[in-house]
Amino acid sequence: MSTRRKILDAATSMIQEGRQQRLTVRAVAARAGVGMGTLRHYFPTQRVLLDAVLASMYDSAMPDDRIHDTALPARQRLVDNLGKLVAAIGTGDEARIQWSDLYRNYISPEAPDDIRGTYIAFEEQAARRVETWLAVLVEQRALEEGDNTARAHFLLSVVNGLVVSRALPLAESALTREIDTLRLATQALPFTK
Repeated sequence: MSTRRKILDAATSMIQEGRQQRLTVRAVAARAGVGMGTLRHYFPTQRVLLDAVLASMYDSAMPDDRIHDTALPARQRLVDNLGKLVAAIGTGDEARIQWSDLYRNYISPEAPDDIRGTYIAFEEQAARRVETWLAVLVEQRALEEGDNTARAHFLLSVVNGLVVSRALPLAESALTREIDTLRLATQALPFTK
C-alpha cells in the first residue's frame, strides 16, 4: 500500500469513527504511522488532506460510472446519482442517529468553528460531484449549457431537504416520495433529450 493511501485510509477511518474533532495533521500522521514531514509532502495543508479524504470517500460510496451509462435517459441517471447522496444518511433510526450527529457536530451553537470547516468541506465535495455529473450531461449534449454551480446548489438544497426528511417519522414511504421529488427537481433543468 502506498504511503499516500495509508494516510488517506487513516484519516478516513478517523472520520468514520466520528473523530472529526481530532482530525489534525498530527493525529492523522500518528494513526498512519508516518512522520509529519511525510504527511506534509503528500498533503501540504489540513484542508488539502480533508479534501482528498472526502473525495476518496465520495468515490467509493458513490461512484460516477452511472452518469456515463448512455443506455439510460440522462434525467434518470442524474436522479439515480442524487438518490445515492440521499441514501447515504440511511433510513429510520439510522437516519435519525446520523442527523443527530450532524447537528451536534456541525450545526449546534456548541459546535466548534474549526469543526464546522469539516462540514463545509463535505458540502463542497458534494457540490463538485454534482457539478461533474452535470458537466458530463452537458458534454453528452443531454443538458443545455448553463451555470452548473447554481444548478448543483439547487439540487443539493433538494437533497439536503430529503436527508432531513429521512430522519422524520413519516406515514408513507419516504423512498417513493424522494424519487418523485428528485424527478421534479430535475425537471427544472433544461434537458435536451
